[in-house]
Amino acid sequence: MTDGWTVLTIVGLALVSVVTRSFFFISSKPWSLPDWAQRGLHYAPIAALSAVIIPEIVMTQGALISTWQDARVFAALAGAGWFFWRKSVLGTILAGMAVYLPLHVGLGW
Repeated sequence: MTDGWTVLTIVGLALVSVVTRSFFFISSKPWSLPDWAQRGLHYAPIAALSAVIIPEIVMTQGALISTWQDARVFAALAGAGWFFWRKSVLGTILAGMAVYLPLHVGLGW
């Protein structure tokens, strides 16, 4: 059974979500971001990817990797090389996995 606080929390979060998302529909005039905010949004995807991917490549169990025998590093380099050479996202994934799997499964890196 759920208690009253849990139900109240769920309803409160739903209410906050609906209210904040409906602000865009309430106004009759179009909304526009300031120029500085639009310029900043151009960097958001690369910043988010860097924040997620780079720690996954260079860290294990919350610490920096201590050996060069890590398949993730070589796979990331191969994928980056493929992307800069051919500009293909699918090729980047395939190149990275083609390097990662033999090193990880075959050599146990």
